[in-house]
Amino acid sequence: MARPVAVVVAAFLAGLLASEIAAEIAQNSADFYNLGRRRLPQQSLCLELIEPSGYSCSEHKIQTKDGYLLGLQRVSSRSGDLRTQLGPPVLLQHGLFMAGDAWFLNSPEESMGFVLADQGFDVWVGNVRGTRWSHGHVSLSEDDKNFWDWSWQELAEYDLAKMIHHIYSITNSKVFIVGHSQGTIMSLAALTQPDVAEMVEAAALFCPISYLEHITAKFVLRMMILAMGIHELNFRSDWGVNLLDSICDGHVDCNDLLTSITGKNCCFNNSRVDFYLNYEPHPTSTKNLHHLFQMIRKGTFSKYDYGILKNLKLYGQLKPPSFDLGLIPKSLPLLMAYGGNDDLADVEDFHHTLKELQSTPELVYLENYGHIDFIVSINAKEDLHDRVIGFFRSWGKSSSS
Repeated sequence: MARPVAVVVAAFLAGLLASEIAAEIAQNSADFYNLGRRRLPQQSLCLELIEPSGYSCSEHKIQTKDGYLLGLQRVSSRSGDLRTQLGPPVLLQHGLFMAGDAWFLNSPEESMGFVLADQGFDVWVGNVRGTRWSHGHVSLSEDDKNFWDWSWQELAEYDLAKMIHHIYSITNSKVFIVGHSQGTIMSLAALTQPDVAEMVEAAALFCPISYLEHITAKFVLRMMILAMGIHELNFRSDWGVNLLDSICDGHVDCNDLLTSITGKNCCFNNSRVDFYLNYEPHPTSTKNLHHLFQMIRKGTFSKYDYGILKNLKLYGQLKPPSFDLGLIPKSLPLLMAYGGNDDLADVEDFHHTLKELQSTPELVYLENYGHIDFIVSINAKEDLHDRVIGFFRSWGKSSSS
């Protein structure tokens, strides 16, 4: 039986974007309506967030084969120099409604991007199309509906693939990947492609998602109905603020939204919500949410379903092709971290993913962690980051190709 359309928002409105929005609602729902009026960062990610903490950072612009211009940042430790950085390259891939800033929102001692840089890794920060740290398109305006004609399928096949290829070509080394939430959907899909997998040394996936049949988030929204005809989903726009206002005005109880969407997060620092909201959320396409909803409703990990006629035209078959997780090389090391309180990356769906892999990933189970703890926990270094660093170092001997 098809799940309600609103479940997709329970999965992705705040859970995959980050708890910054939802946590503020949980404290004071009235503040949510001021979201679109908050200050937006005006400079580059390097200048705005990374260099003020004392880290060397350089900006890179790359072009996907379908014409999108993506921003990448390259970061070294406070004691390092980008020109002489010798550690293996690591690409950080953010989740939905987020961008590369998500890896730097806590202190240098708590943020994954800073911790990896201080440990000598050559840190590269990904930003997918449509986010504020990317740079548009070679010919399409962001006001053009065609600019937003994409889902996580294109993010995996074009954006992530291009990022990996660029880093590989610059460093002459295989790339380590760290992904969170939608970043794991992208990673798993991309790694089924042999030309991408051969450039990757190992991957650490937080809250890994490829199937979404068993989401237990209880929060119900009407967003997908209200968003009909909208191509860009941007909560900082007037339209986005009005949408949220209409959802919370008499239709939905916006108290304790974070827990109802993501599960109970044990280690989120509520005192930093105002700071987080200077950066999050970032825009995405409505088509992206529709694709995620297809995963929930159909129980598949497949390309976008356009309907029978367009599927025949694009794919040569009635149904969209699946991403076959069995194609991910058995020799590719994987670490997968999941939480006991995560209502989005459900444990049953996670075990479905494990059954389809050829390899046996290294598992990190954090019983008290909800979905958001994996990106902004104040205890993440001890709980998670040190494990990832040890995992990468154990597989980094062959990183030079």
